[in-house]
Amino acid sequence: MGVRDIYGRSDYAIIGDLVEHGTRVLDLGCGAGELLAWLKENKQVDGRGVEMVGADVQKAIASGVSVYQGDLEPALEDYPDHAFDYVILSQTLQQTRHPLQVLRSMLRISKRAIVAFPNFAHWRVRMSHLSSGRSPRTELFPYEWYDSPNIHFLTVLDFEHLAQKEGWKIERRVFLAGRRNVTILPNLMAEVAVYLFSAR
Repeated sequence: MGVRDIYGRSDYAIIGDLVEHGTRVLDLGCGAGELLAWLKENKQVDGRGVEMVGADVQKAIASGVSVYQGDLEPALEDYPDHAFDYVILSQTLQQTRHPLQVLRSMLRISKRAIVAFPNFAHWRVRMSHLSSGRSPRTELFPYEWYDSPNIHFLTVLDFEHLAQKEGWKIERRVFLAGRRNVTILPNLMAEVAVYLFSAR
C-alpha cells in the first residue's frame, strides 16, 4: 500500500518515491510523524522529525518515530553539516519566518532537500482574489487573512527563480492538482509543487 493510500496526501506519495532506501532523513514540521513512519517501515530510513505541536509529537513518539519538539528554524542551526541524506519540508515553507534561511540550512545539513508547497498562483487562487477583491480563500488556502498560519505566499515561478539565483540544482520537480500530475503551465495549473534539489 502506498503512502498516498494511507494518508491521502499526494505530496507524501511523491516524497515517498523520491527518498531512497536506507537513507538518513529529517522531516521538518513533521506533524504526527505519518510520513516518517511510512518511510521507516517501507524504506528502512533512519528518520528524525521536528514538530512544534506537543500533541503531534506525542503521537509520533507513540508510533515509534523519533521526533523533537521545537521550532524548526532554531532547531536547524543545531545540526552539523551533512548530517542527513534528505531534509523534507512539506507544506510548511510558507509558514516559516525566514524561508530563505531555512532552505539554505536544509542544504547545509543534507545532501538533498525536498520541499512541497501550495502554489499561490493556481488559477482558483487567482479567480478567488479577482472575483471577491479579498484575500483568496480556497481549499488550499482556507483561512481568513487574520488567522492564517501562512505568512509567505510563493508560486512555482518564485521558487524556480530563487533556485536559479541561489545556484541550486533542481533534480526533480513534480506538480500536482489533486491526485493528477500537471505537465503543462504548472504556475497556473498546479495546486502543489514538489521539488528535489541540491547545492551544486
